[in-house]
Amino acid sequence: MAPIPPLNTIANTQANYTTAVDISPAPQIVLPANILDVGQVLRLTAFGVFSTTLTPTLQTGFYYGGAVGGTALATTAAVATASGVTNVPWRLEYEGRIRSTGTAGTIMGNGYEYRGTTVSAWAVTPIPTTALANVTIDTTTAKTLTVGAGWGSASASNTITCHHFGVELIG
Repeated sequence: MAPIPPLNTIANTQANYTTAVDISPAPQIVLPANILDVGQVLRLTAFGVFSTTLTPTLQTGFYYGGAVGGTALATTAAVATASGVTNVPWRLEYEGRIRSTGTAGTIMGNGYEYRGTTVSAWAVTPIPTTALANVTIDTTTAKTLTVGAGWGSASASNTITCHHFGVELIG
């Protein structure tokens, strides 16, 4: 189990938007072309904090090729957050097995989002929130892996910070 370099070290905070944006810490993690093989497992983990005004919905997930214009590997539904919270923790975990490679390669996986309802209480949501299925990915070109998030309503008070994004390629 080896991490895919580079390891990110600079937290990323995003606010005041309603479509999925990249919240991954810098520097970006890029999978080299042709590194994925059938049977390998891609394990992704991310964590951070969020703050809100009122009770906006928040959708989070992992993306292959970027949160904007890339392919969603697994995302939550748009889930209502607690009202007026500050620095409440969240954590995403995903494991996907490479089922085929090539320009129309496939991966199948799932995981969980642990989202704080307060600083000390959590709710668990499965990802993806759809039936388990293959996701088509191009394994022949280098691709950025990202953590993405989208708020249901834009506000400068609706912020999310990703402090860690880890990638492991197993097998």
